[in-house]
Amino acid sequence: MELDVAKKVLLNRYTHSVRASQAVLQYGVGAMVDFPNQTLMTAAPEYWKEQVIQIHDERLEKVLHVDYLGLPAGQDDPNGRDGISYARFPEWYFCPKCRKFQPITDWVKEYKRRAKQKQLNSDPDMVKFLQCPTCRQDLVVTRIVVACECGHIDDFPWVQWVHCRNMIGGPKEVCPHPSLTFKTSASSTEGLEGLTVSCEACHARATLKGAFDKDILQELDAKYQGKYNFRCTGRHPWKHVREKCGKYPRVLQRGSSSVYFPITASSLVIPPYSSMITKKVENSIAFSKCKDAISDCKKSKVIPKEYLPAMVKERIEQYLNEIALEIGIAADKVRPILERRWIDSENEEDYSTFSVKYRAEEYEALSGEVSLPADDYGDFLREGTNIDDYAIPHVRSISLIHKVREVQALTGFSRLKPVEADSSSDESEHIVSVKEKETNWYPAYEVRGEGIFVEFSNGDIEAWVDRFPDINSRVEVLNENYQKSFIGSSRPRRITAKFLLLHTISHLLIKQLSFECGYSIASLKERLYCSEEKDGKQMAGILIYTASGDAEGTMGGLVRQGRSDIFPGIFKKAVESAMTCSNDPVCSLSLGQGRDSLNLSSCYSCSLIPETSCEEFNVFLDRGTIVGTYENREMGFYSAQLYNGTSWNNNESEKPVQNTSSDKKRKIYFVDAGVDLRDVPYSDIWKSIKVWSDDETELGLLSELEKRADEFSAKEKPYQDCVFLLEGNQEQYKCDLYWKDSGVAFFTIDNEECYVVAKGTNIKCFFTLDNDASADALLAVLKEK
Repeated sequence: MELDVAKKVLLNRYTHSVRASQAVLQYGVGAMVDFPNQTLMTAAPEYWKEQVIQIHDERLEKVLHVDYLGLPAGQDDPNGRDGISYARFPEWYFCPKCRKFQPITDWVKEYKRRAKQKQLNSDPDMVKFLQCPTCRQDLVVTRIVVACECGHIDDFPWVQWVHCRNMIGGPKEVCPHPSLTFKTSASSTEGLEGLTVSCEACHARATLKGAFDKDILQELDAKYQGKYNFRCTGRHPWKHVREKCGKYPRVLQRGSSSVYFPITASSLVIPPYSSMITKKVENSIAFSKCKDAISDCKKSKVIPKEYLPAMVKERIEQYLNEIALEIGIAADKVRPILERRWIDSENEEDYSTFSVKYRAEEYEALSGEVSLPADDYGDFLREGTNIDDYAIPHVRSISLIHKVREVQALTGFSRLKPVEADSSSDESEHIVSVKEKETNWYPAYEVRGEGIFVEFSNGDIEAWVDRFPDINSRVEVLNENYQKSFIGSSRPRRITAKFLLLHTISHLLIKQLSFECGYSIASLKERLYCSEEKDGKQMAGILIYTASGDAEGTMGGLVRQGRSDIFPGIFKKAVESAMTCSNDPVCSLSLGQGRDSLNLSSCYSCSLIPETSCEEFNVFLDRGTIVGTYENREMGFYSAQLYNGTSWNNNESEKPVQNTSSDKKRKIYFVDAGVDLRDVPYSDIWKSIKVWSDDETELGLLSELEKRADEFSAKEKPYQDCVFLLEGNQEQYKCDLYWKDSGVAFFTIDNEECYVVAKGTNIKCFFTLDNDASADALLAVLKEK
């Protein structure tokens, strides 16, 4: 369905701007934004589709069934000069001097009648300065709106209200030409009774007393047989659409949290989707053409469904060489990426961001079960560690995530009450999609950061639960409270002792890490991995990562805290901090506190963190699972270490096979593979390097290599101008040539400093000024192609 094309007027980019993350979350599509001189509502993405930067997360795009995700472009980006579009809502404004009260359309009409031509030329629609044309006072937007549970929203029915609730002479007929005024009492103690709306045409007068009473509009319609029709108008101001709706709306304050609940889907970009090759393919112009061509095929009503796979393969072959040529990578490496995206995903069932399968893919990448070559990590870089160096009880492995990208997409919203994206069909009617069905993208934003992944021993957790049956009794209390809660009635689930344990440890670690690493607690975020073998994958891990990095990520402070010389102490402090709470014994003895009584021994004084940092919005927490309770101190997962003198260095948990190098050499990670010279003759390769050299020794070696170019013809071809990082260091270095399969890097005198850094690492380094540098030496270390 095509949306109505509304007139667009450019706003001041300095006073009317929001951050990309705000545009996707609290100020997303359908939400009101308070700017300095007016309140606006973020318009449908169809109105600002040209103002976004396309970003990709292949897994998330499959789940959401879109071609790409749109990041609102910045002011300096040529694609985002006009910025996000907004709609005028609320529409009722009053003048604080003459007290005139009317919709913005009437104010604009009056402004056009009274304004001088010069004003009309510079501001024809009264956008820059919302002032009363008579008094020259800034207009004030109304603070009250009405919304229904189906997501519709509209201005409060001021005209009907003042006539229906007339204080002098009782209810009146709605006059044909109402003229309202809005007055406030001089006393602040009167509350809603001090806010008076009057109709100057028929002298009706009413206060707002009782306006916020539950079902007040429905009661008024019942009392007067629907004479004033207070039913929902079915309006979506953000896309200029009205729908049929027979429900009665509720009266809300404009800034109430109940007005807007965003529904988002988040995902980590993991191997193989995070590789540099994938990134280059997705950013190419030819890929965009291929994507549009395949999208047109899928949308076509002429092409039979059984012929669609063949058409998709044909389009891939059509654009394959063009993509490969544009990014300088062999076609046989590009083809698997395109086929994985459009062919291998055709029959994905039960695949959502909430599914175990989706989380299991992340778990495998974080734990090292799935990985990429060290020189092709792209947006995801994991460093495995030797768990013996940590010796933390019950911890199976620790991974340092140097680089990770999280993508969060806004898929919809609800009003009056929060609704989960995977709610039952009974609740789905309360979810409003932010886009039309035909639109092939969702608004989204991405953040690059770092993290620490801690994997716990499933065997130890199972043994602990079997040993202390009282744990399950505490878990059942939470499950009963959840079933009685509002969310529990629409989204059934069962909490396990393992989940309660992992979630509470995660919160304690976040609080302790915020003291140690310099990040504020709101800058850290958790991601929980908890399931059993019967669900499809046995998982017991937590990822703590930074959620507020800039475009290039963060500075390595969190990863540094994950090293074996620091993290065991942090972990110990975090667990010990759970032993006491300033609210004890009330907190420890609690059998239900927090929202819907979904926490046991947990409050803001001990283990709660900012809700934006928690996956579960600060519920399902219990310190008793870690340190025990007053009645049974031995019940805690770490009670032996806390009370019985068991050493913290005693780790008898199951350990995974460690992929550590025996020589302990520092590793190099290539962040840019450079130019693929697969199709370039070796004579041209040596000649292109020689032309930039002015050192006699180096020129002599390069001349020898050029003369013996034929001997290299059977050897592997290199990549040129490759950029790499040294393990534990975020500074970038460069080598002239790199043979990937052979693990050999070639340095000229221009990159001598980079050679010094790379020497002694996990790759073989060849420097043109070394005494033993020769054509024979290089031939000896290169592999056959």
